[in-house]
Amino acid sequence: MNVFLEPFAYAFMQRAFVAALVVGILCSTMGTYVVLRRLSFIGDGIAHASFAGIVIAYLRGANFYIGAGVVAVLTGVGIGFVHRRGRISLDTTIGVLFTGMFALGVYLMSRQRSYAIDLQSFLFGDILAVQPQDLWLILALSIVVAAAVIVLFRGLLYTTFDPVVAQASGIAAPAHEYALLVMLALTIVVSLQAVGIVLVAALLVTPAAAAYQLTSRFAPMMGLAAIFGAASTLGGLYLSYYVRASSGATIVLLATLLFFAAIGVKYLRRVSAPAA
Repeated sequence: MNVFLEPFAYAFMQRAFVAALVVGILCSTMGTYVVLRRLSFIGDGIAHASFAGIVIAYLRGANFYIGAGVVAVLTGVGIGFVHRRGRISLDTTIGVLFTGMFALGVYLMSRQRSYAIDLQSFLFGDILAVQPQDLWLILALSIVVAAAVIVLFRGLLYTTFDPVVAQASGIAAPAHEYALLVMLALTIVVSLQAVGIVLVAALLVTPAAAAYQLTSRFAPMMGLAAIFGAASTLGGLYLSYYVRASSGATIVLLATLLFFAAIGVKYLRRVSAPAA
C-alpha cells in the first residue's frame, strides 16, 4: 500500500496534484465551447503566442504568469478584432497572429547571451515545479474564469449554437465572443505549467472531444469533459511518477486513450442499437 501512496508523501507532488485537478477540470470545461464552436486551432495559437509574454516577463524580472496572461489576452482579443473588423477568416487570423507573437518571443530570447532559467521548459511544461505562490495564482485565475462562465452561461450557450438568432434575441454575440476569447486565454495561461505550450491545445480539446462522442446534450457533455479532464491530469501525473516520464506528455497520452475509448463505446452503442 505504501508503494501506491508514495507520490503523495512529497510536498511538490501534493501541489502538482492540486494544480493538475484544477487545470484538468478548467481546460476540459472550456474545451466544450472550443469543440462545439470548432475552434480547436485557437488553443494552440494563443498558447504559442503567450511565449512572447513569458520571455518579456523574464527580461523585465516580472512574474511569468502575468506576462503570459497579458500577451495571451491581447492575442485573443486581437484575433476577435481582426476576424470581425477585417473580415478575415478565423483560421487565417489565428495563424498570422500566433506565429507572429511566437516569433517575437523566439527573437527576444535569441538576443540573450545566457539564461538564468531555461525558458524552453515552458514549451513542454513542468507541473512538478509548481510553487505555493504559483498554485495560489492558478487557483485565483481558475476562480475568475469559472465565475465568468457562470455569469455568461446563457449567452455563451446560445451564441455557441446559433449566434445569429442569439443576436436577434437581444444577446450581444460579439461581446460574448470576446469574453470567451479572454477566458480561453486565461485558461491556457493556467495550464502552461502543467503541460506546456506544445501540449496545452490537446488538453483543451481532447477530453471535450471524448465527451462529445458519448452525448449530444450540452450540460452532460460539459460534465463528462470535466471528469475526463480530471482523470487525465490526475491519472497521467500519477503514472508519470512510476514510469519516470514527462508528466505533460503522459497526461495528454492518457487523454488520447480516453478519447479512443469513447469512440469505442460510441461504436458499440451504434452496433447494439438495432438489436435493442
